Amino acid sequence: MLHANAPPKPQEIFDVAIIGAGVVGCATARRFALAGARVVLIEKGADILSGASKANSAILHTGFDAPPDSLELELVKAGRQEYLEIRESLSLRIVETGALVCAWNALEADKLEAIEETGRANGISELKLLTGSAARATMPGLSENLVSAIEVSGEHVIDPWTAPLAYLTQAAALGAKFLRSTELLKGTFDGEWTLETSSGEVRARAVVNTAGLYGDVVDEKLGFAPEFTIHPRKGQFVVLDKAAFRHVPRIVLPVPTEITKGIVVCPTAFGNVIIGPTAEEQDDRVRATVEADTLKALLARGAEIVPALAGIPVTALYAGLRPATEKKAYRVACRPEARAITLGGIRSTGLSAALGLARHAVELHATFGEPLMPPASLPSIVMPNLTETEERDWQRPDHGEILCHCELVTRREVEATFTSPVPPGDFGGLRRRTRAGMGRCQGFYCNAHLAALTAGKLAAPLAVDEGEAK
Repeated sequence: MLHANAPPKPQEIFDVAIIGAGVVGCATARRFALAGARVVLIEKGADILSGASKANSAILHTGFDAPPDSLELELVKAGRQEYLEIRESLSLRIVETGALVCAWNALEADKLEAIEETGRANGISELKLLTGSAARATMPGLSENLVSAIEVSGEHVIDPWTAPLAYLTQAAALGAKFLRSTELLKGTFDGEWTLETSSGEVRARAVVNTAGLYGDVVDEKLGFAPEFTIHPRKGQFVVLDKAAFRHVPRIVLPVPTEITKGIVVCPTAFGNVIIGPTAEEQDDRVRATVEADTLKALLARGAEIVPALAGIPVTALYAGLRPATEKKAYRVACRPEARAITLGGIRSTGLSAALGLARHAVELHATFGEPLMPPASLPSIVMPNLTETEERDWQRPDHGEILCHCELVTRREVEATFTSPVPPGDFGGLRRRTRAGMGRCQGFYCNAHLAALTAGKLAAPLAVDEGEAK
């Protein structure tokens, strides 16, 4: 069973235990492993990215609109820079789209100058205020109703699933251990941490909380009075068919509000276009439902922005939850006396800031932890390409067969995930590693084949035997 855990040995003591395998947790595991720490990453879901990180807009932000002089700004810029530095060594891709912050009325247009000034104060120089006609010249599909825009040439699109997988893959190659389907029950500190989990006891010299939607709950389980409360914020998205891609070569951003960055029309690295997210407060930390009326409103708004999108078929609908708190700021806490760090309240910029947050966590750890010895050499990591920017596996010989014809996923790609250092633990993980079942038919034609191919390899099978179901 490739999804099963090998429990730690009773005498095994890790330098750092990281709780939560979203993008921030995976990045943090990598950074501590690079520093020379013995790392364990604990995740209660069956796979990485099981919570907030599985649903986002996949934008690599510059930080142009981040709060000035904030920790978020510092870490978004640091994370983006590191991504650009390591992407070739980890085989990560980027689609250089650039973005337009679009004003659709005079009130919004009046705010653009202040946004540009904030961006320049934040150290982002690649900003340009454009008239409506000048902005449309860079993206002809935009509505004639556009008043003005700011061009942000450094905002790009990446593959949001392969990047965190690469971070954990490199960490695993350096000896990090990944415990999936493992829920933290309680933590006690007596010079060292003893973590009671659903998979057994884990011991560590330090702990880092990267639990996202459960960040406050994990702090409480570790014995801390929570310094923040998570208020889940739901974001619904519509994914349009690949026919939409030629009409949206750039990221189209709205003028943001105090609450949200607003509805984005954005190309994806996979050749689709997404519209979203909404910003809806809710109490449920698990379920993020999609609602017909809201999705119709998203489609209508998308067509108002780019008229050619009207009538283009919808490929998929999804909703995600962001770990919002009482404050807009990141909720980062360091408790040297307890050898603990919390990286909480990481909302829409988490994908961009993850590498910066990870480096920041190692710097905080250095204020109380033992000196670490970086490894003498780094393992070579080659991640498969899922984007439409380079050659895909189906274009190469001897791939076995194409299993998912909508997304052109091969047998070889699916089989390779189960021999990789971090194999998928559930179907969502398999989809995020291959794109299988994510196309027009949403798995209608390929799921039976995938169920047979993955039998016995996932925590929850794709198909249940009729005898077992009775």
